[in-house]
Formats: sequence, C-alpha cells, structure tokens
Amino acid sequence: MTINTHLKYAQMNTEDVFYSAKTKAEGLTSKEAYKRLKEYGHNEISAQKKRKISEILISQFKNPLIIILLFATLISGFLGEYISALIIILMIVLSAILSFIQEYRSEETVAALRNKVALKSWVLRDKKIMQINATDLVVGDIVILEVGKIIPADLRLIETNDLAVNQAVLTGETFPAEKFPENKKDEKESLQAQNLVFSGTHIVQGFGKGVVIATGKNTFLGQTAKLIAAKEPFSQFQKGISDFGYFLFRIIIVFSLAVFIFLALFKGNWLESLLFSLAIAVGISPELLPLIITINLSRGARKMAENKVIVKRLMSIENLGNADVLCTDKTGTLTEGQVILNNYFDLDHNKSEQVLLLSRLCNAYAIDPDTAANPLDLAIMDYANSSKIKTNGYKIIESIAFDFYRRRMSVIVQKNSEIIMICKGAVEEILKVCSKVNRAGQSVEIQEHLSEIKKYINEFEDNGYRLILIAQKAIIKKEKYSVKDEKDLTLLGFLAFLDPPKFTAAKTLKNFMDLGVKIKILTGDNEIATKRLCQEINYECKKIVLGSQLDKLSPIKLRKVVEGADIFTKVTPEHKLKIVKALGEAGHSVAFLGDGVNDAPALKAADVGISVDKAVDVAREAADVILLKKSLSVLIDGIKEGRKTFGNTLKYILCTVSSNYGNMFSVTGAALILPFIPMLPVQVILLNFFSDAPMLAIATDNVDEDYLKKPKRWDIKKIRQSMNYFGLISSLFDFITFGFLLLIVGASMQVFQAGWFFQSFLTEVLFIFVIRTKKWIWQSKPSKLLIFSSIITTIVILILLYSSLRQYFGFGLLPLNVLLVIVGIALVYYILGEFFKKFIYKKFEI
Repeated sequence: MTINTHLKYAQMNTEDVFYSAKTKAEGLTSKEAYKRLKEYGHNEISAQKKRKISEILISQFKNPLIIILLFATLISGFLGEYISALIIILMIVLSAILSFIQEYRSEETVAALRNKVALKSWVLRDKKIMQINATDLVVGDIVILEVGKIIPADLRLIETNDLAVNQAVLTGETFPAEKFPENKKDEKESLQAQNLVFSGTHIVQGFGKGVVIATGKNTFLGQTAKLIAAKEPFSQFQKGISDFGYFLFRIIIVFSLAVFIFLALFKGNWLESLLFSLAIAVGISPELLPLIITINLSRGARKMAENKVIVKRLMSIENLGNADVLCTDKTGTLTEGQVILNNYFDLDHNKSEQVLLLSRLCNAYAIDPDTAANPLDLAIMDYANSSKIKTNGYKIIESIAFDFYRRRMSVIVQKNSEIIMICKGAVEEILKVCSKVNRAGQSVEIQEHLSEIKKYINEFEDNGYRLILIAQKAIIKKEKYSVKDEKDLTLLGFLAFLDPPKFTAAKTLKNFMDLGVKIKILTGDNEIATKRLCQEINYECKKIVLGSQLDKLSPIKLRKVVEGADIFTKVTPEHKLKIVKALGEAGHSVAFLGDGVNDAPALKAADVGISVDKAVDVAREAADVILLKKSLSVLIDGIKEGRKTFGNTLKYILCTVSSNYGNMFSVTGAALILPFIPMLPVQVILLNFFSDAPMLAIATDNVDEDYLKKPKRWDIKKIRQSMNYFGLISSLFDFITFGFLLLIVGASMQVFQAGWFFQSFLTEVLFIFVIRTKKWIWQSKPSKLLIFSSIITTIVILILLYSSLRQYFGFGLLPLNVLLVIVGIALVYYILGEFFKKFIYKKFEI
C-alpha cells in the first residue's frame, strides 16, 4: 500500500471504507482474519521469525569443527578404519542431537518470553470484542482505541469521542492532534488527515474505533522507519567472543600443524599423522562453547523472567551482566512515576482550602466518575477524598471540556442563587484569561502583581513541581456556556503536584554501586529539580552537565565530560544518543533504560537497551530487555544473573582450553619419545566428547558472591596467560603418567593409550572443580547436577575401559593397580591445582 492509498481512504465515506477493506461494521470473522494473515503476513515492521525445526537441525552441521570431523571420517574410511569412521559419525550425531535439543528449547523459551511482552489490541471479530496480539491484525479488522494505548496499525477512523493522538513519532510535533470520523479539511498529506491514525502513535485523550487499512511494512511507520532496519551494533560481549574465536583459531592451526609435522617426520606415516592432527584440532577446540553459551543464556532468561525481567535477545543477558554504566531517566525509576498533589496555595503564600474545593469541582472525575481523566485530576480527587473535602452544596450545571489547544477546562457551578465559573489549567493559559487576582481577600488588577506571581510560580517549577492554576468569576445564568466565557476571571491560587522519590531509591542506588555499576541520570528536567531529588535519595552528585553544553564539545572532550558527569539535565533525544555513544567509545559497557518514542536511537546504540512493558511500541522494539515493572530494583537480579552466566561460560573456556593446551604439549613431547601414537584419532574424539559432557551442567553451577561484585569483561590476554600456566601443570602430570606407564608398568601401546586416556579424562573433570571458584572447595559448593554428571560420566568411562567395548576403540585392559596409581596422580594434580589457582587468580585477576 502506498501513502496515496491512505489519502484515498481519508476521502471515502464509511460505507466505501468498509467496501474497500472488505469488512463490515461488526468486524471480520476469525476464519477470514486467519485467511488474510496467511496471505499477507503478520503486522510486523521487522519480523523476528522463529526458526523451523529443520533449520535448527541443519545448523548443527554447519560448524567448521563438524566439517573437520567429517573429513577425518573420510580419511579413516579410506585407510580401512571402518569402525573408527563409524564411531566418529556416532560422536557427530550425538553431539548434533544434544545441541539441537538445547537450541530448540532456547528458541521456545525466547518465543514464550517475546509473547509475554507482545503488544495487545482490542478488536471486533465474530461480532464480539476480543483481545489479540497486535501482530495478528489484518486489513479490515475493526480496532477499538482508548487512552494510553499504542495504535497498532494504520487505521481509518469510523467513530470518535473527544479523540486526540500524539503523532510525535512521525511528525516530531509533541502537540496532540484532534481526530474525527470525517475529514473536516481537504488535506494533501495523509499525516494531516483528521480521520486517519497511524501505527506507533498513541492515544492521549478520548476513545475511538477504526478500520485497519495497512499493517506491518505497509504502514506509514513501516515505510519511513529506518531505525528498525538499522544494523545491530557489536556489543562488548560479542566483540569478546569474536576476539576469543580468532585467538583460538590461531592456536588450533599452530598446534595441529606442529603435531602433524612432528608425527610425520618421526613416525613416517603421513596419512595417519594427518588423521591424528585433524583429531587434535577437534580435541583442542571448545566445540561445545556455542552450546554452553546457549544453555547458560537460556537458563538465565528463565530465571530473569521469574524476577519480572524479560529478555528479547539471549545475548543481551551477558551484556547486562557486563554493564558498568546504566543511563536512565529519573521518572518512574528513581521516582514513583505517579503524580500526587503535594500542596495548594493562594497568592498570599497561604494554604487555601478554597483552592482545593474549587479544583475538586472543576475536575473530570466530578463530571463523570467513569471517565479516563488525566493523572492530575485523579491526584486532586484522591487528595480531596482523603481530606474529606465536600462540595459544600455546589452543583455542577455545565462543563467545558479540556482540550490541548486551550490546555484548560471549566465548569459552571450553582449554590442557591450563586452561579460561578471555575477554570483550571496550565499556568500560561490561565494567566491569559485572568484580569484580576485575589490578594488578602480583595480582588485587584492582575497586571500590578503579575511579575511577583510569575516569580513565585517559577520558584516552585524550578524545584520540580508541576503547577495548575485555579481561577473563577461570577456569571449569569444562560442556556449555553462556551469557551468564549473564559475571560475576565480572578486568579485564586495554584495546586502543586509532584512525582515523589521511591522509598527504595536510595537502597537501590547503593546496590548498583556495590555491583560496580555507575548510574548516570539523563533527564529533561532542570538542574534545580534534579539536585533536589538527588538530595532526597542520597545520591552523591559530583558534576551536572546541561544538554546544551554537549553540543559545543569535540568527540574527545565529549568522552571525557560524559565519563566525569553524573547527571545530564535538559537533554534531548539527540543528547541521549551522544552520551551513550561517547561512553561506549570510552570503553564502557553501557545499559540504557528508556520508554519513550525518541529513546529508540539510544536504546539501539547501547550495549543493552532496556525498556518497560508499558513503553511505546517503538521503544520496546528497539530494546533488548523488557521490564514488567519500571523499577531499577528489578534490574539488580538481572545484572547478577548476567554475571553468573558470564562466570559459568568462562569456567568452561578456562577448563577446556587449559586442559587441551596441556595435552597438545604432551602429544608433541610424546611424539619424540614414544615408538607409537600416544592416542588414536578416535580416542582423541571420544575423550573430547566425554570430558565435555559434565560441562553441560556448568550452567547450573553456583557462582561466588564475590564474583558478582564487579562487571566482567573479556580479556584475551589474561585467558592466554592463565591457559599457559594451567596447561603446563597439566602437561607436567601427563609426562609423570607417561613415565609411570612406560618405565614402571612397561605398558604396551593399547594399555598406554587406555592409561593416558583415563588420566586425561580424570584430570580434566577434576580441573572443573579447581577452576570453578577462587575459594577452597569446602568454601564454595558446586551444584549437585555438576557433581552428579561428573560421577556418571566417570562411571561410563570405567564401563567402557573394562568391558568388551574397549576393543572397538583400540584400548588395552588396564590393570586395577595401574588404574589406582593413575587416580592417585590425578588427585595430586587436583590438590596442587587448588593451591596454584590462588596464585593464578591473584596474579591475573580473572
């Protein structure tokens, strides 16, 4: 659909609209809606499709390591090693099935979480009102609109009741546009049509009903929104994964090539050496890393959902945990996000019961208790009712509704023979219609006191109060009152409203500081109001920067300023984007919390964008994480969960890479001293599979509280250094085992391979319990599932070595006394590792 088609709908009468959209006043049937959904697709600007089962399964075989294994299988078959080839294929299939199950479960988890925060719409279907996901809307649906709701598609209005729409997302104009079923003006642009409303805009007043004329990419927003199609920025965690992958790739190439050259030169069997080196390439690779990350993230997403934090992108869990800066507005996060009436004064600076009484009368709730009035009217009624303010015999005989042009409302009230007009509204608009002011009980000309009144009002506004003025005048009884009667009023006083700080704000901020996360407040309010709030919540502010100051800074200076400042006042959406980008360029991992339409660019630019369930659709689309409750406190558990996930992922990497790195040294040394290959290719692959098996439970492991206190970052240098140290210790015990098997036991090739296989497996499994914590084993308990999986895998290995199955893998029978000595060597390795890790963790601060 083109924009011109929108205009055609605007110019049609209602009957023609129904005919063109192939619908009726009572809406579509569910059967017809389903048919259109299948034909035209979902109401999405950027569809995030759930992968099919076949796609997930096929993706398991696109791993480069799987390709290496398949190549090794072909060589085994070529050499006549059919059993080895079959076993390798079985390992590939088992690994693929395991990965498929976990990925499928993760897909289901994410889909369920996305559905939980999906935008809902009320529609007429099957001649009744029902609620559906907005993504299921189709052309011809009749949508019911109400205050505060996001418009889910482009609609041609057929009914309205005092309807006003904020179209800032499309026009940049914050002033609401009034809407009607008929197009009262002959507009040339669809955005100006009074009987059209557009996807992404939201209702600020009244009610309405409209026919869907465009969905998804065919909406006005879909045709113009470049933001949604923008490329996702590379987060700190993704960059760390990429850097680690590149580092590992170089290690694999160097060692595989070295092993191949050594074996080929010293043993002379080039084909066997090639096969073994390919197996080594697979053995040193942490091929379960993607799966381990997926399991960790999926489990983290489920845990976070229990704490009212919904994750849209699994990778954002790690980004949230690694964040060291959180940029947020104060409304609804540090404050309650709910307006309360704080005070009411006359213009002599005295508290005035008359002002409160008149504001109770001039109130949308007093006119119609069932109306969806604005929060200010609700706050007045709540306060008046709790203070037991009565109407004192006044009766409302007529009202003039509030609108966004006048920004005021009026009521005509009568008590006995007295008739007065009460007018309530925004400061500037009430002052315009007042000619007098009440001072000390006398009505005097307002011009003489205007500068004093404005100064008094400004003092309140500068301190963060929102003011509403009250005025009145005596008026004669007549048949009809109108806006023209709103003149020559007497100003009586004002009401002061406030969004109070949250009771838990101070504690929440301390919790963030304890986690090493710096809070930066980005607000459109002024400096004075923001300072007052900070004092109330004990937020220590070192530096405040105005948004206008940022425009004058060079990129280098900007980075320095945003790092040093705690609060940014009078900021625009462009300033928010600048701040987030500058913090990222300065090396910070940035989280940004926003819920407005214009927050979308900053949400996209942050390492992790956070929004709330009731945010506008554009903000929720741009965000990575959705809070079901707008509160910083719910993010605390989310950050901890992210750090647990990162910590458990790092455990797998350190354990696998260090052990495999040590094995590579051992293989290279063994090639020089042994008359045979220390381990057959199929044995290497089997070892790799079984030593990784307990790691699948690493996602359930407990993480020390000390580990959660600071943001964690990928540091390839530290990983490499610790890998070198731990790898050399592992290699040392390999050579001790070699010496024992060769010099003391006098083992044959098959017995030697069985002995080293068991020792390699046992030391790697024990090393999991060394590396998982900086503390001693008795100070930090591993998860029960990790212990259980390690024990079960060890039993499976023993069954394999002491049953007829061993001959299929080329193992000899390992004497029991030899097995016990190997267990003793592994235990000494574990004890030494417990002491040595203290040095490693302290030296490299991993």
